[in-house]
Amino acid sequence: MYGFILHAHTRPERADDFEQLFRAYVEPSRAEPGCIEYHMLRDASDPTLFIFFEVWQSREHLAVHAALSHMRDFHGQRMQYLRRDFEIREVEMLSKASGAARE
Repeated sequence: MYGFILHAHTRPERADDFEQLFRAYVEPSRAEPGCIEYHMLRDASDPTLFIFFEVWQSREHLAVHAALSHMRDFHGQRMQYLRRDFEIREVEMLSKASGAARE
């Protein structure tokens, strides 16, 4: 498995646009082959900070996800939304996935 936590520090004036854009990606991403966990969070005290927690069966599954046209398009335009580039921290899964079908 390959997991990571991603911090997206958005521009204040683009935070709601970022949320709307990525809310539309959550369910389709969860339905992709190899997706084990996909969560989008918004910091309660800093509404410009979005946190993604993702777990994929492998780096290859994540690469397929990242190569989708909407993800490539966003990556090329991400700095229109962000104050600084993504902060990504790889994590090791120590517990089972939350979905019963994925255990």
